This record gives sequence, structure tokens and C-alpha cells, in this order.
Amino acid sequence: MRFHSFLIKYGEIGIKGKNRYLFEDALVRQIRFALKEADGEFYVHKAQGRVYVDCEGEYDYEETIDALKRVFGIVGICPVVRVLDQGFEQLTKDVVAYMKEMYPEGNQTFKVEARRSRKQYPMTSMEINCELGGVILDAFPEMKVDVHNPDIRLNVEVREEIYLYSEIIPGPGGMPVGTNGNAMLLLSGGIDSPVAGYMISKRGVGLKATYFHAPPYTSERAKEKVVDLAKLVSRYAGPIELHVVNFTDIQLYIYEKCPHEELTIIMRRYMMKIAEHFAKEKGCLGLITGESIGQVASQTMQSLAATNAVCTLPVYRPLIGFDKREIVEISEKIDTYETSIQPFEDCCTIFVAKHPVTKPNLERIEKSEEKLTEKIDELMKTAIETTEVILVKP
Repeated sequence: MRFHSFLIKYGEIGIKGKNRYLFEDALVRQIRFALKEADGEFYVHKAQGRVYVDCEGEYDYEETIDALKRVFGIVGICPVVRVLDQGFEQLTKDVVAYMKEMYPEGNQTFKVEARRSRKQYPMTSMEINCELGGVILDAFPEMKVDVHNPDIRLNVEVREEIYLYSEIIPGPGGMPVGTNGNAMLLLSGGIDSPVAGYMISKRGVGLKATYFHAPPYTSERAKEKVVDLAKLVSRYAGPIELHVVNFTDIQLYIYEKCPHEELTIIMRRYMMKIAEHFAKEKGCLGLITGESIGQVASQTMQSLAATNAVCTLPVYRPLIGFDKREIVEISEKIDTYETSIQPFEDCCTIFVAKHPVTKPNLERIEKSEEKLTEKIDELMKTAIETTEVILVKP
């Protein structure tokens, strides 16, 4: 069947009161951006409290659905057949033809739900429901009406043309990206941080990202892997500005001067400082990490408190209460898992202590960091000034 349009259903946007139009406009922009990947020409517009995607000429149906399924803010995608208003008798023929093609078995329960946006139409919504219901029963003797819990809800919208649809394909939900400011994601090559970025962007937050690279201990392929992950996340979040920080000299200096059981915490604190520098520079309202309580030594409550202590911006951790299995399930859903498990080490895994401290004392950590005062500011300045910025798009 040739669907001419898609009706886009949204959820939370509908309760935004006087600001609702801002969220609708953001949703329209995100849909237009997503559909650039799909083969075809599309006209995305708002009409009477609805958002529609009209398909101009030939287009790839599967590609279009896949693109729309990645737009946060959409809760349902309804493929629509548009027919010309050539009188009610012709409409009954169009409806029977639609039902025959969509439901050839002809033995389900159904309900007709008419919506008369064009008030000049000579029949009321209730009259359309009753008349079309009778026509369908005549054409499909094995079908039955069920007004409470039907198998099929046939929607008939009377506009300048008449829109027929009965299928609702689930969307990702959430809020349109960009409606809740921007945040800086600490992106590694692991499983967790891409999922954290996805989940925060689902709440309408635009993403920037910082990756800590440690050549020659990490390969160029490790960096490419992180760029690949950023590309996969950007399919949902939109373009991501990725800051690639050369962290080698800072890591070696910490390794040389600080107790080895504290290496991970101290390195993590300096990563947070650098990421926060770029976050403030780019107008971000917070940092995002993929940490989950107790998953590793640097993610105990005490360790998280120690890393938080160096930040003035809030740190958002959307995975904080998830276990690994739940995180993996989301990574598989958003297609980042296979890339994340490629065997290219990132800088976090090179300088790992055999017995890392799991309950760091903040005063002791700060005391250890005093050993870095001679060169750390200069090393931080160099790392920031030599950072490579990559604009990552899907």
C-alpha cells in the first residue's frame, strides 16, 4: 500500500501549555534533520495541533520509518493514506479498499474513529462512525465491532483531503533534542558512556563530548572507535562536537608522583576538570558520565563523591542505578554494543592499579595531588590548547 503521509503522535509535548509551540517547532526541526538520511522528499509541517510528514513522490518506506524512530519526542508514527473528498459514497469505497489491503484476513474486531477537522463537511463525526462501521460490516461479514478494545482502530480524519490510518508504530518517546539545553558527555570507548549520552539526549538535552586519548598507549584505532560511537549516538542526538584531549603526559605525571592505588581517582578528577573547562566554554549546563554505583572501584559512592568534588557544574549520571545487563540491552537497542566491545583500549584501562582504593578519603586524595603542583597546571594548559575538535554527524 502506498502511504502518502505520516501522522506524528507526541506525548509530553502536549502538556506544555503556552510553550507547547516551542517544543512542536523543535520536533519539526528534528524530524527534518533525521529525514535527510532517508531516500525521498518530505514536507514536515504542523496543522491543527498535529505534526505531519507528507511524502512528495517516491520514497523509501523502511528508511523513513527507521529515521522517524530515532527522533526523540515522537511516541507514535501513523502511516496515512490520503484520499480526495469526492463524496461519501466514494469514501466508503476507499475505506473498504484500505481495509482489504491492510487486513486481508477480514476477521478482526474494529472501531471507526472519525475526526472532522473541516466543519463544513455535511456529516458529523458520529454519523461518519456509524455509516462507515455499517459499510465495513457489510463488506467483511466475519468482522465485529468492539468499541472498547478493538483489534483495529480505523481513524478517519476529514481535512481538505481525507486521511485514513489504523497502525501506530512506536517511537522513542522523550523530548525533542535541544529543548533542555546542552551538556558535556565524557565519552570513552566502553559500553556505558554512549548509553548515558543517548539517555540524556532523550530528555531533550543536546550533546557535546570529550574523549581522553593517550598515545602511544592507546592506538589511533581506539580514537576512531570513539568517533564511530559518537556517530551512532548522533543519529539520535544530532551533531556532536567531540573534543579529543591528549591525556598522556598528565597520566604519566600522576603515575610518577601519586600512590598507585589512587591513580584511577586522581586521573578521573583531572578528566572532570578538563571536561568542565570545555563544558563552560561551550555553554553547557552540566557533565554526563556513564557511571553506575559499584560497577568498578572508581564508581563506589565514596569514589563518585571524590570526583564530584572537583566540579562546579552538576554531574548527571543517567545509569547510576542500572546493572550491566540493563545497560547492555540499551546499547544493543541503539546499535552501539558491537562497536563498544571492539578490543581497542582507551586511556582509562592502561594505568590501572592492581588494588585500587574503593573508599577514597577526599582529604588524602587532595594531599596526594599536592605532589603534582610543580607541573600539573602547565600540563593541563597544554592538553587544553592541543585538543582536537571533531564535528561528528550521523
